[in-house]
Parts: sequence; structure tokens; C-alpha cells
Amino acid sequence: MDRTTAYDGYELRFRSLFDEGRALAFPCDAQGHVDLDAMSPRARLNYLYARTVIGREYFLPDVQPRAMH
Repeated sequence: MDRTTAYDGYELRFRSLFDEGRALAFPCDAQGHVDLDAMSPRARLNYLYARTVIGREYFLPDVQPRAMH
């Protein structure tokens, strides 16, 4: 499967525990796997941070279809 295609249709969304409108979202495949090598350095840091603070700042992430703009 083409790497770009696999990560185009879904996002891994970390919702804030404290601010209903706040979330971090990252492109992923249907199983929730993200491509760390394809992320910018800032996005990679945000992703690793969100994973570290699950249960303290963010809920467990959900895999969702990406919104088409």
C-alpha cells in the first residue's frame, strides 16, 4: 500500500480532559498508526507529548476519519 494513501484518510485525535474544544490530531492509518518519519519536528514533539500525558491532560486517542476541506 502506498504510504501516503494509508495516512490520508484518518487522524488520531487526542481530546483535552479539561478544555472540550481543545485537541491534538495527527494523520494516521485506519489502525491508528502514525508515521513519525513523515512528521515535522514540532508535530512529532506534540505527538510524543500527548502520548506521555494521556490520563493527565488528554483522553486516550480516537481514530477518526479526516475531515475533507
